Amino acid sequence: MPEMEPLRTGAGAGRGTRNPAAVAALTAVIAITAAGCSATPVTGAAAPPPSAAGNAVEIPLAVSNGAAEAQVVTPAVRQAAAPRDVAKPVRLRVPAIGVNTGVIGLKLDRSGRLVAPKRFDNVGWNVAGPEPGEPGVAVIAGHVDSRTGPAVFYRLRQLKKGDTIRVERADGSAVTFKVQRLARYPKNRIPNAQVYGRSSKPELRLITCGGTFDRSRGSYRDNIVVYAAQAKEVR
Repeated sequence: MPEMEPLRTGAGAGRGTRNPAAVAALTAVIAITAAGCSATPVTGAAAPPPSAAGNAVEIPLAVSNGAAEAQVVTPAVRQAAAPRDVAKPVRLRVPAIGVNTGVIGLKLDRSGRLVAPKRFDNVGWNVAGPEPGEPGVAVIAGHVDSRTGPAVFYRLRQLKKGDTIRVERADGSAVTFKVQRLARYPKNRIPNAQVYGRSSKPELRLITCGGTFDRSRGSYRDNIVVYAAQAKEVR
């Protein structure tokens, strides 16, 4: 799973101590570590092809027959207008790739890096940033695989534009996002302004590992980033 460089919001920063200006910018660099996506790759598993010349590679997203996109949301669920402070996320559902998993809060270690989830079937939300549904860019990260097989975000690279992402919260409310695009970046060339840039609207990033597996370092070379925006309110 990706680990983030210091966010300059203070190690262990949480909901009550966040620096709004720093969180809004979130110009962090994502790196892969042994605590995350550095397990031996699944035999026969095909990771996304490596990027050319070390540059960021956009993964094409198809829209069927060029038809106009519909606003997709979970049926019978009312999406509340984004408040400034919402309940913490507890469950993530991504139907297109079969993800239905718990969300745990991930704190920063003493060096300011995001601590990876201990379980490979759960995802983690960066508690130093906004909750999903608050204005700004919320980040949820997960493992791509483990030594025993695929992990929770193994199929993340299969998402397509328009696919829905549902985040359920501790107070029973929920927010739905719609995938806008996917990208793959070498871990040392993350475009921070694109991934973590300021946003006055609720946005979401799903992040995992990708690219080729570097056996000498025991980690994947790239990160897969899913860009998603909140779906419109159902009335």
